[in-house]
Amino acid sequence: MLIFIVRRLLAGVVLLFVISILAFGLLYLDSANIARRILGNTATAELVAQKTAELGLNRPVVVQYWDWLTSALTGDLGRSWFNGQLVSVSLSGRLAVTLSLVIGTTIVTAILSVVLGVLAARRGGAVDGTVQFISVIGFAIPGFLIALYLVLIFAINLHWFKATGYVPIAASFTGWLSSVTLPIIALSIGAIAAVTQQVRGSVTDALSRDYVRTLRSRGLPASSVVYKHVLRNAGGPALAILAVQFVGLLSGAVIVEQVFALPGMGQLTVSATQQGDIPVVMGVVIAFAVIVIIVNLLIDLAQAALNPKVRLS
Repeated sequence: MLIFIVRRLLAGVVLLFVISILAFGLLYLDSANIARRILGNTATAELVAQKTAELGLNRPVVVQYWDWLTSALTGDLGRSWFNGQLVSVSLSGRLAVTLSLVIGTTIVTAILSVVLGVLAARRGGAVDGTVQFISVIGFAIPGFLIALYLVLIFAINLHWFKATGYVPIAASFTGWLSSVTLPIIALSIGAIAAVTQQVRGSVTDALSRDYVRTLRSRGLPASSVVYKHVLRNAGGPALAILAVQFVGLLSGAVIVEQVFALPGMGQLTVSATQQGDIPVVMGVVIAFAVIVIIVNLLIDLAQAALNPKVRLS
C-alpha cells in the first residue's frame, strides 16, 4: 500500500509541474499589455516600459517561470499586480467558500445517487424508467439556469432564502447553511443525474453475477446482499465518476457563485483572468490542481480498499 501511495504522489507532483508550465506559458502569451492595463490608457510609453521592467515582463519567459517556481516552492505565490494583496491571502478566504459548496455538493450527490441508483436497479420497471428520465432531464439542464430558477422561486417569491450573500460557518452555522443551500442544490442536480446512472448500471451488472445468486440461495436478506456485497463491487466505477464530477464542480461553482454573488474562487478567477493578473491566476490554477490531485489520491485509496487488485495497477 505504501508503494501504491508513493507512486500516486509522484505522479501528482509531475502532473502539477506540467500544469504549472502550461498555465504560465499560456498566460505569458497575453502579458504584453498588462503594464498598460495597470497604469491606464493615459500612461506614457516611458511609464509603461518602467512598469514592465518592474514586473519582470521584459525578461525571458523561462527566467520568469523559474523565479515564480522557486518562490512557489517556499509557499510564496507572490502578490497581485493590481491590488498588491498576497495571493495566498486572496485564496485562503475565497477557497473556503468554494470548497464548502463543492464538498457539500459531493456529499449530497454521493448519498442521493446511491439511494436512487440502487432503487432503480432493484425495482426496475416504472421506477427504473422514472429515475432514468429524471436523470436525463437533470443532466440536460445547465446549472446556471437551475440556479436562476431557484433564486426566483425560493428567494424572491417565497423568501425562504436570501438571493445573494455568504455567511461564514464560524459566524453562524444556520446562516451559513441558509447561504449555501440553494447553490448546493443547483450544483447537485446535474451531478446526481450523472452518478445515479453509473450506480444503477454497476449495481444492475453486479446483481446478475453468480456470487449474488449464491448469497441469495444461502438465505441472506436482499438488503444485506445489496448493501454489504453488491455495493462493494459496484463502488469502483461509481467512485471514478464521482471524482470526475468533483472536478467538474470546481468549474461549475465558478458560474454558480456569480449567480448567488458568493465571494468564492469564481469572482477571483474571472476578475484575475480578465485583468491578466498572472500571480493570482497561477495561484488559482495551482490551488485547483492540488485539490484535484488530492481528491484523485483519496479516490484511488478508496478503490484500493474496495478492490485490492487496484493496488497493483
